[in-house]
Amino acid sequence: MAMIELKDIFKTYRSGEVETPVLRGVSMSIERGELIALMGASGSGKTTLMNLLGCLDRPTTGEYWWDGEEISGLGSDQRAELRSKKLGFVFQSFNLLPRTTALENVLMPVTYSAGRSEKEARERAVRLLERVGLKDRMNYEPSKLSGGQMQRVAIARSLINEPSLLLADEPTGALDSRTSEEILAMFEQFNREDGLTIVLVTHDPGVAKHAKRTVRIKDGLIVGDEQGELIGAAAPGGHA
Repeated sequence: MAMIELKDIFKTYRSGEVETPVLRGVSMSIERGELIALMGASGSGKTTLMNLLGCLDRPTTGEYWWDGEEISGLGSDQRAELRSKKLGFVFQSFNLLPRTTALENVLMPVTYSAGRSEKEARERAVRLLERVGLKDRMNYEPSKLSGGQMQRVAIARSLINEPSLLLADEPTGALDSRTSEEILAMFEQFNREDGLTIVLVTHDPGVAKHAKRTVRIKDGLIVGDEQGELIGAAAPGGHA
């Protein structure tokens, strides 16, 4: 059974009498442990699809199955609970609290979830920051960190509640090319070593080459679903 299955998903936004269709019948599945690039130009529908996958929004019609349970009809509170337990998010703009240390930023999602003691949460946050290379920056506020370091904090924060799925929306869009490669290698590492399921949302073929599968979306429709890099070459590190 696929971890996630979308069946004939439509999403239409309404403003008064005006309807704007964004997704026009999207069907796809995501297996546990996949590293997927969801690729499309601006306006293709990729961000809307990511918001649906991340339970930030609901489809107008269609079915969303997660581990055999149909969840498209969940209310806002139920979606929030699912996000806190099963989903992690990384965004282009980092979204860190400005006057809060790296460690405190990583711990922030724990405030909204139950089941982990303060001591356990802190120990996990420290381990995650060490793993993303910020052992000596835990007590630094974002203003004292580089863009790459801030994104590393955001990655650690996204993993604090041990999500089943990590959604990364243009995660290297604000970074230079060398730092981008370092961040993408980090996603590959978490996928390879932890079996973390990751969807990288991007318009950039250079980002997509780090994925094991590329799903292309255009005008609200899936127009391609391919294993490996778009041009067929192996990604750095030998991952096709």
